[in-house]
Amino acid sequence: MLGKLFGKREKVTEETFVAPISGKIVSIEEVPDPVFSQKMMGDGIAFEPTEGEVVAPIDGEIIQLFHTKHAVGIRSKGGLEILIHIGLETVQMEGEGFTAHVKEGDKVKAGDALISFDLNLIKEKAKSTITPLVITNREKVGKMEKLAQENVSKGQTQVLKIHLA
Repeated sequence: MLGKLFGKREKVTEETFVAPISGKIVSIEEVPDPVFSQKMMGDGIAFEPTEGEVVAPIDGEIIQLFHTKHAVGIRSKGGLEILIHIGLETVQMEGEGFTAHVKEGDKVKAGDALISFDLNLIKEKAKSTITPLVITNREKVGKMEKLAQENVSKGQTQVLKIHLA
């Protein structure tokens, strides 16, 4: 009760992510870009999308929306910083085919629409449609459990459980 009066929050010890995109799960090590496959930006999971919409994988706040709308950063309630990068080498599309539904500072709930994109245009103009989800502040990650193996539905299928460090 006193915690409520003084604004003290319960410490978050684990967070569960839902799929940000509908499609097939791909191991981060299989992403055809060394920045992701060699975990230079952090660890995570990737998706081969079957439709053109990205939703929030977790409750949090939008901390970055790239001006080209090909990637978005979210900070979870537990402090995890998540990057969702739609396709590979899509920055060169300069926003063509992407529509953002959020802006920096917005609070989001798991399943909320973040970005819509033209999947066929990405297939035509970019290196790949594979969409990595990476936790960029890996020092916050104690243990990462992958929960899904095959096909996932955005906003519904649980894909990761992170035990915070």
